[in-house]
Parts: sequence; C-alpha cells; structure tokens
Amino acid sequence: MRAHRKLVLALVLLSGCHHAYTVPETPMPANTILLSQMMRDLSSQPGFTQTLLDHLGDSKQDSFLTPKLADELRKRILGKDWQGLDRFPGWTMREINPAVSVVDHFAGKSSNVAALQYLDLGPYALNQTETISLDTPSTFPPFSTAGLVTPLGDGVVYGDGPNNLAPEHSESQRLADILNRLAANKLDGAKPFRVSVISSEDGTFERALDGRLNETPEELIETLQTFGHTVTVDDARYFANFGHLHFNGKDVMMPFWIDSELTIPHSHGRHLLVPASHAEYEWHIHGPLINADISYYFGIDGKSEWRTMDTLDQPWVLKRNAHEYTGAQAVEVTRLAGLLTVAYMHQHARRPQLPFGGYYTLGVCQDGVSAIEQKMTGQVTLFPNTADSTLFDDPRDAEANAMLAAVPKDRNGARPTPERVFGSLPTTNFDTITIPGLAADVKAVYVETMH
Repeated sequence: MRAHRKLVLALVLLSGCHHAYTVPETPMPANTILLSQMMRDLSSQPGFTQTLLDHLGDSKQDSFLTPKLADELRKRILGKDWQGLDRFPGWTMREINPAVSVVDHFAGKSSNVAALQYLDLGPYALNQTETISLDTPSTFPPFSTAGLVTPLGDGVVYGDGPNNLAPEHSESQRLADILNRLAANKLDGAKPFRVSVISSEDGTFERALDGRLNETPEELIETLQTFGHTVTVDDARYFANFGHLHFNGKDVMMPFWIDSELTIPHSHGRHLLVPASHAEYEWHIHGPLINADISYYFGIDGKSEWRTMDTLDQPWVLKRNAHEYTGAQAVEVTRLAGLLTVAYMHQHARRPQLPFGGYYTLGVCQDGVSAIEQKMTGQVTLFPNTADSTLFDDPRDAEANAMLAAVPKDRNGARPTPERVFGSLPTTNFDTITIPGLAADVKAVYVETMH
C-alpha cells in the first residue's frame, strides 16, 4: 500500500480499525468513470455540486438523498475526499437507519384520491367500469426518452436510453397498466375492470375454459398461458445504480455502499463494503397475442407496481436471476405481487405525509421481493430489508402483512447473515464484478464464511 496517497479514514473507523486502506480506482470497465473522476473535473464549476445534490434529492429520480446523506456527500466533494466519495456512504445499516428512516405510526383518514399518484393506471380509471380486450395490438406510444433523459449541464446527463426490449414498449406499457388496474379492483370504491383475450362472434367477451372474464392479475396470466403464451417470471438482482449519470458520453459508476459488518480476512479488521442491490420480479410473456417484458418492485418513487423495463443498464450493474418461475408458480408470484400492490396503496392512503412515498420506512425494492421469495421458497436471500412491518396492520391486507413480517429486518442494527449479503449480489462469478477492489474483497469473505 502507498502511504502517500490520501486515506479514507472514515471507512477505516467504521470497521473499528485504524489500519490504512487505499480504495482502488482501477481497473475500470470500458467507457466508464468513477464518480470521483467526474467530480474532480466539475467540483470547481460554480453551482454544479449543488445542482447534483438537488437532482439526487429529487424523489422523482431513482436515487434519493436525505439531508444527512446530502451533507455527507457535500463534505466529501468539497473536501476533495475522492476515495470516500467512491465508497459513499460506507455506513452500517445501524448508521443508515436514523439518517433516512422516518417512522410515523399515525394513520389518518384514508384517501384513495391521494394514493392514486402512486399507481400508474394509464387510461384505465379507477372510477370507471370497463371491459377491454387484448385481441388487437396496443395503440400505446412507442418508447421515448422524453422525461427519462435530462441534461444537467457541463457535459453531465441523467437517465438512460433504450435497451433491446424497447421495441415492445407499447405492448409492455399496456400490460403493466392493465395488471396494475386489475390489482386495484381490490381497492375500496374501485369500479369493476375486466380483461378478455378472446372475442366471440357476437362481440361479447369470454374467458378461456369457464366463460368468465379476467378480474385479477393472476387470472390474466393464467389465461395467457392457456392461450399458448410462454410466461417466465425471474427474481432478478442487480447492483443499484444510485445516479444514472453520464459524463461526456461515459457512464458514471455510482453505487450506494453499505458496510456488511463481515470482516475481510487478513485485512487488519476491515469490513466488506457492498453496493446496495436492486431486486425486482420480471415477467417475460410471449405468444400469439402479446409479446411484453415488464417488472414489479417498490421504488424510490413510492410506487409498488408493474412497470416497463426497457431502459439500458450500465454494464457494471450486472444481473443475476436468483429464481425462475413458470406455470402455476408464475401465476402465484403474480397473485402475491398484486396483494403487495394493494397493501402499499392502503399505506399511501393512510400515511400520505411519509417522505419519498414511504420509501425506506415502508421498505425498499428488496422487501417485496424478499416477501415473495420467502413465500415461494421458504428463505430470504436479500439484503437490506427496511420495512417497518408494524405499520402494515391493515386487516384488509392480512396475507401481505404476514409476508412482510416474515422477512428478516435490517432496522435494528443486527448483522445480516452472509447468505443474504452474497444472495443480493448480481453474480455468482465474482470475477465478473468490475467495480474496482470489490471482487477481491467479496471472494476473500465468501471463502471464509461460506465454505
């Protein structure tokens, strides 16, 4: 190690050790730079640091900064603590919780009107009785970067362009909105919404096998399978991209680092820091009527819902499917996702004052995925889970409440099990990790704790 380089003493103190550690900055994947490299160039630009902080604090984006986290980030940028910036914040969950969690057990008068901002229904209004058919192709607009890609100035751009699923955007968006609206049939006051995949000659709608219409998300998925569609639901894990930033045409690597409290062997007590992961369920549906790819998760936008998944990921985030479900299991995962969608809508109606739409207090993306994983497999392999399950006490959501209560929590300062730390990673081949220094640390801890 080179003692003359700037040391990240904050990270060392977090691990309870005073031994010097230099955070690696190489090697980097092609066309990618570290956040510190971008800020070295731009921190002297008047106003840019505040522009970046304002952007990251905007709950409309896929990242968030509470005042304490924003202050930490500002200190590292203005203090030119580039190594600390590249392991931001590097805190344990015990330290993160009070910085971002807002626990509020107050439950006011429920209002579906206020809550509807947290569920995308497209043209399918909650207060309108409607029966639609999937016999004809979607007329929804094609993929567009409008509202997704935003120049921040000085060569910095937020947002990502299309991936290889973008040509299906119209069909995928229609199906995501339909599944959300079918789930919303269980909300108080919702008018009946039904979906057919075949039309009879006289124009009436029919459902396969028994003549009924599809009135729930799981019924629709079952029917699509009956009509010759292949349906695969993947439990997918990624490294979460905290920034979605690009600088002068290059991707900016910006993970959100968490201290796992697992000690790295032969490191003088240094702890394994891991990037926060993103987890979601992904439906891949292909057949004679529909070709669509959509996902479900609870996001920083406060929405627990089905969404399109056709923007391009930066290569360093990787991807791993922890589980794959087909047939009856795909139907069951769909049912459980629908239950969670309704449970979160009830929370929004009762607690509209929670910041970030309840993100973190009501959970992060992992919580819903963990709840379904526990139900489907009997175990949870994700970290962290942050939902305050005492808030999920609405008797209308008994099954969803029990699912979330069964998930291991990371709110009380308990150390996560190694199985959950490694289960959250988006690869089992650690040599494919391109974040500097992470692969070696992960491999060392994995050999020590898992074998």
